Amino acid sequence: MNPVGTMDLLGFGPGGWGPAMLRAAAMTIAVALTGFVFGSLIGTLGAWAKIGGGALARGVADAYTTVLRGIPDLLVIYLFYFGSSAVLTPIGRFFGAEGFVSLPGFLAGALAIGVVSGAYFTEVFRGAYNTVSRGELEAATATGMTRLLRFRRIVVPLTLRFALPGLGNVWQQVLKESALISVTGLVEILRQSQIAAGSTRQPFTFFMAAAVLYLVISTASGWSLSRAEAHFTRGLRRA
Repeated sequence: MNPVGTMDLLGFGPGGWGPAMLRAAAMTIAVALTGFVFGSLIGTLGAWAKIGGGALARGVADAYTTVLRGIPDLLVIYLFYFGSSAVLTPIGRFFGAEGFVSLPGFLAGALAIGVVSGAYFTEVFRGAYNTVSRGELEAATATGMTRLLRFRRIVVPLTLRFALPGLGNVWQQVLKESALISVTGLVEILRQSQIAAGSTRQPFTFFMAAAVLYLVISTASGWSLSRAEAHFTRGLRRA
């Protein structure tokens, strides 16, 4: 393939796939961010259960993290996407709907990513909380801070500070997992690359373009997380 042909295929002119690839990149970021936020909420609850919950809550949290970290991520996506039909279709027919009813690809993918990443968030938050000095918590209590104020002024900032490196790793994992969402038909980077490769018979060109897009997103994300970590570190040093 000549370089001009490659640029034409990836360009924004007539017949170029540039706009479609950028839309797919935006979809990848959207589904990854949605799953990341959902996973962080699950992880917060899971960490709370392991740290301060009762025996039942700890048992459920332990089982959740063990199971979700032990089965393939693709299987979880299949369970959400195809399993939703088994649950929603009978409900839909009860209310008069016809045909199969299932979750949209975006929602199924984001939920699956969130559930999987939530297991890792749980361990990241739990480990970060356990790193917080007990002396600082005791000092806050001795100064008369209420439990809520201590949580907001001491626990949350320090836990986030210690969790940031782990959160960066979870984000990179979530970003890679977003490529698996293509099995639901959602047109993200990998799915768009497959469509373009099949249409033009130039798989190398478009899969290389997909790799570049993923690299750009992950690099920009890594820079943002490093800036956030530097910000939290600077705040601690001033204190």
